[in-house]
Amino acid sequence: MNRLLLAAYPRSYRSRQGNELLACLTEAYPGRSWPPPREVAALVRAGVQARARATVDDTTRPWWLDGVHLAALALAALALVPYLQDVWHWALRIDPGQHAIAFHFSGWYPWAGGPTRIRLLPYGLLPLGCLIALLRGRAWIALPAAAAMIWAGATSHGRTLFGSEGKAGLSYYGLGAPITARDLALSGALCAACTVLALCRPSRLRRRSYRWLAPVVLAMFVAGGLHIISVSPAFQRGLFVLEVTALLGAWVATAATGDHRWLIPVAAVAIVRTQAIVVQPDAFMQSLPDVVVLILLVAPLPALAITAQRRQARALAE
Repeated sequence: MNRLLLAAYPRSYRSRQGNELLACLTEAYPGRSWPPPREVAALVRAGVQARARATVDDTTRPWWLDGVHLAALALAALALVPYLQDVWHWALRIDPGQHAIAFHFSGWYPWAGGPTRIRLLPYGLLPLGCLIALLRGRAWIALPAAAAMIWAGATSHGRTLFGSEGKAGLSYYGLGAPITARDLALSGALCAACTVLALCRPSRLRRRSYRWLAPVVLAMFVAGGLHIISVSPAFQRGLFVLEVTALLGAWVATAATGDHRWLIPVAAVAIVRTQAIVVQPDAFMQSLPDVVVLILLVAPLPALAITAQRRQARALAE
């Protein structure tokens, strides 16, 4: 089990010091397959810092381009999360019946039994395709998918391609107010980021392994198997924890390197969230006070900027 902790570290670190780290853990905690929770947290934190330093040391691309790429990935994932169950059921040709998101009938695909057929594809295929293309550094493929998200949210009802979901149905939650696809702030920001990336040389974009899709497939399996929809309390708590964890990861990476690239995705998500709160001030999550949500959205930005500035100042002084 100790080898799972090595996944937090970059490949270069694992090849150089992986066996040494495993030997130290075996010697420090004999007979245990897993170190104490405090040690696990420390090792994961050190792994995140090592990955962040390895990213900064890679000078093949400017920091701002990497930041825009991370922002596009974060926005695509944010757009996909509410439709995990939907895409899973469509891919496996499952008719969820009464568990369909924002639908009160079962006939929502041509192959599903029910009184009505109003769409051919799940709206979640658009952010999923955008996410996969961005992971592989194919911004020219992600851009049409992001543009199609804007089209789906801006067009009127009655179309059979994506149906009414993806236009006015319940959608993205988490920190702050819900965001429907008709609110084009999220899809517009994603399209703008993809445009910037598409204008750059493809070789300058970071290409990540398909293994990064494993958590997405696992989330689809859980959401589809348990019929966890975006309006359920379990979904809300899970997405809230995920976003807070991502903020903490950006904080650790910024503090370790003093680099500003992680401020860009945090700012992009915070702007989208804040815009939804301003537009729908009465639609906050009932489990959190409004002031707490606003603090969670706004406070990380100046704090991360100050942390990066202090880290750079210390590096110059040394």
